[in-house]
Amino acid sequence: MSKHITSLLSQYFGKFASHEFKPFFQKIINKSYVYFMGLDMHEFQNPASYKTLNQLFTRHLRHQRIFSQNENDFISPCDALITDCGNITNSYALQIKGMRYKIDELLGIHFSKQEQMLLDGGDFINLYLSPKDYHRYHAPIDLQVLRIIHIPGKLYPVNMPSLKKRLNLFIENERVVMKCKTLNDKIFYMVLVGALNVGVMQISFEPRIKTNANARQTSMYEYSDLHLKKGEDFGCFEMGSTIVLISEKDMLKRLIKIDEHVKYAQTIAKLQDISIPSAAQAT
Repeated sequence: MSKHITSLLSQYFGKFASHEFKPFFQKIINKSYVYFMGLDMHEFQNPASYKTLNQLFTRHLRHQRIFSQNENDFISPCDALITDCGNITNSYALQIKGMRYKIDELLGIHFSKQEQMLLDGGDFINLYLSPKDYHRYHAPIDLQVLRIIHIPGKLYPVNMPSLKKRLNLFIENERVVMKCKTLNDKIFYMVLVGALNVGVMQISFEPRIKTNANARQTSMYEYSDLHLKKGEDFGCFEMGSTIVLISEKDMLKRLIKIDEHVKYAQTIAKLQDISIPSAAQAT
């Protein structure tokens, strides 16, 4: 099967973005990108210091942002626009208002009926990273990674015009699905959705995953003792894209709304109280 045109375009753009031009020309490229895209660089190095455009895309913060240390506070994994959020109903979530998709089709063939039942009535949050946003992603809470599924696909744009006109966009695009467990044994998923010009979705702890490469089949990786601390950097998009958060029923109390811009480290939800009363309290 030949590559889809969106994947080819993304590969060509990726080669340009990863090429190290002569310092004078690279400085022009970087400063032009910052100016025309409207990047806020006050938390980052001088644009001229990045040797490639891709290094600018995947820039690290100079200093860690401060976030809540309360173990029940669920922080945004990235800088993004909330394009939609709400409850999963009859196994459906919303790509955007009026356009729904099935959760099992998003999460792939390794997603069981039992898992589907667990998520029904849960929450979804769609976080769109524009080309001007900080592109790295972080653990939203202390968690254990149970499984990762890499699902090859197309690389259509995931901006607002595309979300409004292309049905099942998240399902058609390449994605990396992370099944996670919180300290209180609640299950949620982080779905990294590829997009046009996102040639690579990096997962720092899993180098076997090669996105926008030659993979044609879904791949699954399971882990028995892989933990991430809240705020831990575990990879990046090479340009803007989307993260979809999917949580089981009664796990989250959302603190955000549609069309809100959020920042990595901002508390966007709280874990709902699932404390079990003691025998004395029960009686």
